[in-house]
Amino acid sequence: MYTSREDMGYDFEDDPKAKKTLKSHPDIDGGWAWMMVLSSFFVHILVMGSQMALGVLNVEWLEEFHQSRGLTAWICSLSMGITLIVGPFIGLFINTCGCRRTAILGGLVNSLGWVLSAYAANVQTLFITFGVAAGLGSGMAYLPAVVMVGRYFKKRRALAQGLSTTGTGFGTFLMTILLKYLCAEYGWRNAMFIQGAMSLNLCVCGALMRPLSPGKVENCPREEEPCALPAYSTEPVKSGPLGMTEEQDRQPENEENVCDLQAQECQGQTHPRKNMCAFRVLKTVSQITVRVQKGFGDWYSGYFGTASLFTNRMFVAFIFWALFAYSSFVIPFIHLPEIVSLYNLSEQNDVFPLTSIIAILHIFGKVILGVVADLPCISVWNVFLMANFTLVFSIFLLPSMHTYASLAVICALIGFSSGYFSIMPVVTEDLVGTEHLANAYGIIICANGISALLGPPFAGWIFDITQKYDFSFYICGLLYMVGILFLLIQPCIRKIKQSRRKYTDGAPV
Repeated sequence: MYTSREDMGYDFEDDPKAKKTLKSHPDIDGGWAWMMVLSSFFVHILVMGSQMALGVLNVEWLEEFHQSRGLTAWICSLSMGITLIVGPFIGLFINTCGCRRTAILGGLVNSLGWVLSAYAANVQTLFITFGVAAGLGSGMAYLPAVVMVGRYFKKRRALAQGLSTTGTGFGTFLMTILLKYLCAEYGWRNAMFIQGAMSLNLCVCGALMRPLSPGKVENCPREEEPCALPAYSTEPVKSGPLGMTEEQDRQPENEENVCDLQAQECQGQTHPRKNMCAFRVLKTVSQITVRVQKGFGDWYSGYFGTASLFTNRMFVAFIFWALFAYSSFVIPFIHLPEIVSLYNLSEQNDVFPLTSIIAILHIFGKVILGVVADLPCISVWNVFLMANFTLVFSIFLLPSMHTYASLAVICALIGFSSGYFSIMPVVTEDLVGTEHLANAYGIIICANGISALLGPPFAGWIFDITQKYDFSFYICGLLYMVGILFLLIQPCIRKIKQSRRKYTDGAPV
């Protein structure tokens, strides 16, 4: 199948000098890098784990507002979809403000969305407060968490991403239990208010996202000029009697200049202060303007410039796959609680929810697939594709299972195979390189967001027509399979074109 980026015919390697600098940094693959894993782990708990547990709130909203399943499902799908759809635009924030500030701001917006949703009077209000506001804040916290782990790890990148993204499984398991308890004890409105307070911890996770520091002064060659001069030094330092004589000669002149400056200040004390404040404001505005222009330039060139990611055909096929993949994973989380009640399995599901089975196996799947993908004899692409085929197979079998035991087995397969999400950043980086990872992964999660946005309402709409969820799983699984096949065809097309090119050049095929 796939072996490496070179075999696929794409050259998106980073600058060798930049790679050398990163490898020599003490925090790469160690030190503060593991704090990035911990920070990303809690971001996944608070963001993705909470969203995967929204099936609990979906049942409460159906009972509260008495709307159709298709309309109510838009609340969850908007939150999940916007979290991922805003990925490319969050890349602009990252290029301009950095990962730390973006994540902290996202935590504040996400918390505000949860709190405002507690006072919603109808479904339409939840579309704005929870779907848009909380979803936007989640996206601003989620993408920096993924990008920072990719920047801090080189050798054990798949393992680090696997450990950090296990927060989704832990979060789904914990948040499902927590939301059920809070809704039963305090009602869904107070439950959302408490969850909003907990979401402020995203600001703490963002504060831990320390950017990689530049090279130290000690690394500069001795023969060259110093890397930086102290702020108070404006003249070259001179030693010996000559230097001392020059300093003594300059002292009277300096004293006269100081006296002149003091006289000018006495004449008008208010004007210099106003001018200094104005100068500081203009300096700050100019710095912000330069930073925004540079960030926008990098963001625009990454998407639409000469270095556009869309010129990479394999990456375009990857986007096409992402448009159909995520809905097959999201739909069970949103609609399984109601499917269980339709099958009269609520008592067994209350003892151990099926979504918790998915969450637990999701944890093991991410760690195990991340470890296997890091093995030198294993291709990360082969692991990725095998996990996708297993997930599609499970989605096709799910509608035919009507007992708790059989549903538990299928949910276990769905949870383990969906662990391929941990190696998605690695696969993306293999396609485009580290330099383009933020923009490229933003596009991928944007495509996943479109899938999450349309999947749950589509399943609810199918149920409103047929009174069954079976057809929604079949259709989503079929589209998912088309995306995988499209991903497999691209290397074959490339090889055929290479063979034709050799034939036209007169070389033997």
